[in-house]
Amino acid sequence: AEDYSKEENRESRCSLKSWCELNVQRNALLFSFVVLATFVTLCNAQCYFIPNESSASNGCKDLSGVTHELKSDWKTENCESCHCSNDGIECCNTAAIPMGYDRDKCQAVFNKETCTYTVLEKKDPLKNCTVTAWVL
Repeated sequence: AEDYSKEENRESRCSLKSWCELNVQRNALLFSFVVLATFVTLCNAQCYFIPNESSASNGCKDLSGVTHELKSDWKTENCESCHCSNDGIECCNTAAIPMGYDRDKCQAVFNKETCTYTVLEKKDPLKNCTVTAWVL
């Protein structure tokens, strides 16, 4: 009877170990999917699309009413990079946006000339704040 309980105990430990390894692998895979989905969402959130009004068009009309030639590229005054195709205009933000900083103590300041953000202390705007994450 003693040999039987030792064998049963060994089998339960082995199956528990396998279950734990499987659980760790599943959690790692789930974490990878969450990280990937987050990056895809953040990247797509910085672009937009304006469909062409007619298929016989020789260009694309932007939100300001300006027509751009087909297959042309340009930058907007809001630091967006745009492209005109037969389907329409796709524009994407080119400025990295600060995300990881203390929003209570700091504020993000945008410079349109350089298309960059600087994160400064609210109480002392001459001091930079630490930023741990940026989104493009």
